[in-house]
Amino acid sequence: MTFSVKTGLLATTLLISMLAKAQDKKSTNLAYPDEKHFKNMRQLTFGGDNAEAYFGFDNSHITFQRTNTKEGVECDQIFYGDIPKDAKKKFSYKLVSTGKGRTTCAYLMPDKKHFLYASTHKASDACPPTPDRSKIKKYVWPIYDSYDIYVADFNGHITKQLTNTPGYDAEGTVSPKGDKIVFTSMRNGDIDIYTMNIDGTDVKQITHTLGYDGGACFSPDGKKIVWRASRPQTEEEIKEYKDLLAQGLVMPTKMEVFVANVDGSDAHQVTHLGKANWAPSFAPDGKRIIFASDYEYERGFPFNLYLINIDGTGLEKISHDGSFDAFPMFSPDGKKIIFSSNRNNGNGHDTNVFVADWVE
Repeated sequence: MTFSVKTGLLATTLLISMLAKAQDKKSTNLAYPDEKHFKNMRQLTFGGDNAEAYFGFDNSHITFQRTNTKEGVECDQIFYGDIPKDAKKKFSYKLVSTGKGRTTCAYLMPDKKHFLYASTHKASDACPPTPDRSKIKKYVWPIYDSYDIYVADFNGHITKQLTNTPGYDAEGTVSPKGDKIVFTSMRNGDIDIYTMNIDGTDVKQITHTLGYDGGACFSPDGKKIVWRASRPQTEEEIKEYKDLLAQGLVMPTKMEVFVANVDGSDAHQVTHLGKANWAPSFAPDGKRIIFASDYEYERGFPFNLYLINIDGTGLEKISHDGSFDAFPMFSPDGKKIIFSSNRNNGNGHDTNVFVADWVE
């Protein structure tokens, strides 16, 4: 059979058409067949690194942090948007942090007019330096001592500074009761969990054990908290932890999920999986916890989402992407789930925010 230019062009055209259709199919079928708890999944962001998306008290407005150098967002800033009820309408969002320094961990306030977030902008307008991987040669997170927690309106105006102590203050979330904030601080020299009233008063330390304690969230009734923690045990582990902490760093490759009453009593470990178990939050029934983990994979990747009872039983795998699923959170009414994922990114490095109806 002879192969003419015309035949080649036709074949190329058909191939492009088939690839386009395949991509369209991939874009519309965002959930995998075995992700039985997800329905009507929708991708909200496209491009860059988008993470830590949290619902507000009205079940539709969200905040999230975003880095996208192509748009001039050099390090994480906070964005705010309303998820349209009509899936055909575009999700629109706007910058609500100062655009200066680095930000993290935003959470909408009960009055639905303000939000909580941590920022380094008071120390410098520039993004703080990232760890030099060539020297440290470990996977580490920076714990910037310039982070403090602020309250701002949706026009980016800071209305109150809630923390003003030396060292790291960040990772704040708000109780569903609207009365308290739980956050992470290094004010005692270690990384521990604290609570304070919604106005920043009556600060109380909740955790007291050596190791990183962070990323805490309240239960739906506001009576319990869940968080991630490292617990160095051997002399070598303790030395490594303290040496890194002295450099403003933590190594998050060994963390487990813990639960306690909101006053810190009855603290106990929920997961005993090894590896990195993190980004936990409560399921709507208050009896289960959803979290991200890499425990199934020897190389420490990918990360998937799992459900577990608060007594450590009934572990169930929820997501099945072969790359990265993390930062899961349910809407207050329990009807939706939002999370960050590398899925549908064309085999690139973008992390985007996805929302889906939750099916029991």
